[in-house]
Amino acid sequence: MADFPGKVSTETSSPQPQTGARHLMNISMDLIFIKTIPGILLLMEIVVGLLVWALISSASYQMIPAFGWVMFVSVTLWILTVVLFIILFLGIYQNLSFVPWALALMVFYTAATVLYFTAFIANAVSISTYYYPIYNYNCMAAAAFFGIAVTLMYGASTFFAYLDWRGDGGNAATSTVPV
Repeated sequence: MADFPGKVSTETSSPQPQTGARHLMNISMDLIFIKTIPGILLLMEIVVGLLVWALISSASYQMIPAFGWVMFVSVTLWILTVVLFIILFLGIYQNLSFVPWALALMVFYTAATVLYFTAFIANAVSISTYYYPIYNYNCMAAAAFFGIAVTLMYGASTFFAYLDWRGDGGNAATSTVPV
């Protein structure tokens, strides 16, 4: 019994954060996220969204104003989607606990779905009036195809974000982490 200390503290405490730039955020790659359906959808939205704005920008989209809207929507949402992927993949959302991530993701995906659908409609309707030269017609038609594809992907992401936001009524701690 002589080896047992006389006073034992049973109090628990969380480690105190250290100061300095390298301890501001605990960032680690979440490889499991890219294996989930929402993670795969997010990666596909990045790739197909890049195809949409690359196809639009490769043609002279300035001739018809509707294609300017398609370009604006596709580039803006592509940049926002890349930023969102970085936030979710690196786990930065865990350090931003003041943001209701389930609701924020649902609102983002809903807005992206609506905006991409309007851009698809504008692109598809304007293709028939865009004849000169013929290779631009093919670029715009391909952009319309990939536009509806990425719209459906954002719609599927909206569905999964809605399920996450609604929750299953179980443990509140498990429903705060985006899927």
